[in-house]
Amino acid sequence: MRLNYIANALSVSMRYTGIVLLVPVAVALFYQDFNSILPFLVASFVAVTIGFALRNLVPNTKSLENLNDIKKDEGLFIVAVSWISFGLLASIPYLFYGLSPLNAIFEAVSGITTTGATILTHFDYPKAFFFWRAFTQWLGGLGIIVLFIAILPQFAVAGRQMFFAEAPGPTEDKFTPRIRNTASALWKIYAGLTILEIILLYLAKMPLFDAICNSFSTLSAAGFSPNSQSIMGYHSSVITWIVLIFMFFAGASFNLQYKVLTHKNPFLLFKNEEFRLYGTLVLIMAILITISLCINNQFSLFQNFTDASFQVISIATSTGSASTDFIQWNYTSKALLFVVMFMGSCASSAGGGIKMARWLVVFKTMKAEITKILHPNAIINIKVDNKTVQPEVARQIIVYVFFYFLIFGGMSVLLSIFEGDTVLGLTGAITALGNIGPGLAPSIGPMANCDGLHHLSKIVMIAGMFIGRLELIPFLVMFQKDFWKV
Repeated sequence: MRLNYIANALSVSMRYTGIVLLVPVAVALFYQDFNSILPFLVASFVAVTIGFALRNLVPNTKSLENLNDIKKDEGLFIVAVSWISFGLLASIPYLFYGLSPLNAIFEAVSGITTTGATILTHFDYPKAFFFWRAFTQWLGGLGIIVLFIAILPQFAVAGRQMFFAEAPGPTEDKFTPRIRNTASALWKIYAGLTILEIILLYLAKMPLFDAICNSFSTLSAAGFSPNSQSIMGYHSSVITWIVLIFMFFAGASFNLQYKVLTHKNPFLLFKNEEFRLYGTLVLIMAILITISLCINNQFSLFQNFTDASFQVISIATSTGSASTDFIQWNYTSKALLFVVMFMGSCASSAGGGIKMARWLVVFKTMKAEITKILHPNAIINIKVDNKTVQPEVARQIIVYVFFYFLIFGGMSVLLSIFEGDTVLGLTGAITALGNIGPGLAPSIGPMANCDGLHHLSKIVMIAGMFIGRLELIPFLVMFQKDFWKV
């Protein structure tokens, strides 16, 4: 790795992160909350100072005019460090509101990784505070690096390696000739859907500020809400269904949605195998939970279907919003939700988890292996959307899924030991690694918070959030000795 290239890229990232940290100042000024200006000014100053320090102190960095030949390992490192540093910088404002350093980092990381698990024990904070929570989620939904690639000339060419290191999904899927144009198109779709949801929520009688924050949270598949009871707190079926629909599309591929819009052909959605699997599984699980709820409680069929659909989509897309306190559901319904936690959303979406594209390849690989037992000499090509999946890609996906469950198992053991609660350990691990948010234990449920967790549990979950959001690879490769050769 070339330290001057890395330092230059991180310098650019830090300096523009400093600008991002100034956005809540405008909110504070609008609401005449002058006490909320200083936290973000301090955080911005720290970010900009570090950015200029990297540029001026690392040898041969200042003289670099571009980053056009960044290598893959350098791109992976830049993305990983950028996310960790952004998490730390994003936590600085929370310190001014009385959060402990660990809790501040937990809340910030939960926001930028779009996990949505909170440590807040009350919601008596200023508007700028809640805006920053929501804004960090929105930036993290597509990725801060993808944003910089879209708007900064320094990353116009070099952004390729960083784009694919950060953009969620198992394949390199770009739909315009230039990475910068691809990143820009993704953000246009993302921002457009966000604006549309804000308008609809406002028309549905949600306060404008809440509509903005909840829309940021929905399209980023995150889950933070300025209401302590999440979406349930608004007591509106119209609002619930608006959020439900936008959550669903937040979990669908933005690449695919871009193609639908440019070709003006909505049927392209249903021609896509991943989208069909995503929609089918969501519907099946929603119906199963609806049946379970109807058998075991007194609510109407419509209410049960609404809550079941909302929570299945919320968890499958890793949003983590809640239309009801599903901790109160029967064991069968909660067991089905636990299964949903492993589904994941579509590749190139804002959602987390393993991703439907990977499950498609895993299922088809399993089918192919079973077929080969019956027909040993058969040559079977694995295809997705009539495109052959190369054996190397299939192998990488299977290895990824293996490591995912390995990390999940390790986190589950650690959390179970620290908390003395197996349910909390299992669901806390998958909600952190899958960037889901609420778990199935009462202490980490949708109406609870993580403040009471052991400090070691919080550290484990913070690590899991980062690993899950960056999809393991940037972190796993850093454990290779060859990666650190300069």
